[in-house]
Amino acid sequence: MPPGASAALVEALAAGGTVAGLRVRRFVPLARGPLGERLITVDQTNTSVVVGERVVVKWMRPAADGSPDRAPDLLAHLAAVGFTHTPTPYAAVYRDGPDGGLTAVVSGFLPDAADGWDWCVAALLDQLAGGPPADLAGEIGVLAAELHAALATPSETTPEPVTEVRHPAWAAGGLAVLEQAQQLLADLHAEDAGWLAARADRLAADIERSGEVDRAYVIQPHGDLHVGQVLRWRGGLAVTDFDGNPTLATPAGGTLTEPAARDVAQLRTSLLHVGQIADRRTEGRHRAAVSDWCRRAADELLGAYRRTLAERGLAHLFDERLLRPFEVEQECRELCYAARFLPRWRYAPMGVLRSWYQD
Repeated sequence: MPPGASAALVEALAAGGTVAGLRVRRFVPLARGPLGERLITVDQTNTSVVVGERVVVKWMRPAADGSPDRAPDLLAHLAAVGFTHTPTPYAAVYRDGPDGGLTAVVSGFLPDAADGWDWCVAALLDQLAGGPPADLAGEIGVLAAELHAALATPSETTPEPVTEVRHPAWAAGGLAVLEQAQQLLADLHAEDAGWLAARADRLAADIERSGEVDRAYVIQPHGDLHVGQVLRWRGGLAVTDFDGNPTLATPAGGTLTEPAARDVAQLRTSLLHVGQIADRRTEGRHRAAVSDWCRRAADELLGAYRRTLAERGLAHLFDERLLRPFEVEQECRELCYAARFLPRWRYAPMGVLRSWYQD
């Protein structure tokens, strides 16, 4: 985007008028204010610009596969039901015309925000260096439950947010991901590929356990809920980035729905990845302490999540039988992601899988 484009868009939205060549979907009123621009350089997929240190304009890269843009509907729904643990959604902007895709999402700027790959890892490293305990998993579990409670609350955008599915085929999808991970790994790293092949039957058996669930409740999930989407800022914790997981397919012409356990599995395994990062940065000197932290953090997150969901009267949303199958599938997805986009990341899911399937 050329300099000034983000500020011009924010000013037009605040003025309440139309924007030439664009169609605007408004969620929350945006007031006028400073218009200085600052590029956020860490966003690799899309281009994000902070305007006036109060608003973020996220310019969206067109979806290569033509998949629908799910974030605006989720943001509209969350705004309607009063969920405030996310950057304030102001507007979604589309190219004008019947086939116009999502151009930008405009949301509030959270001062001093750090994502979980930074603040969670920093907290664990501090603990390993003799600092205070990195007791962070419980509040993340509460946040996830509050998000799911909001996603399960009816709104004008989503009048029936919870549906029941019978005889779901999640096991078949998970097994396909496992097979794909094996194929991709075979071309990249012989030792890891051999290790995975020798244990593929055990992974497959765990994935197939989702077949024990013949009916389940599903919602529109966050879709890519890892600690990197959990921001710590001056006001506490907030969840961001509702674009969804690019490795999860959306039904043609439909809406992605998943059990709540899918998000929980992604979130719990991401805490284990925090442990893998900390272990690598400390060159394995605190491996036992890291392993202990990972076990406790995963349990504390799950306990806080279940308690909070039950307090909201929504315990039925979460079927724990799906958790381990989805966690194993998620680590296979991480291997696929690493093979395709970020080879240096392979150590994290491999480390988690090795901890689960020790001989």
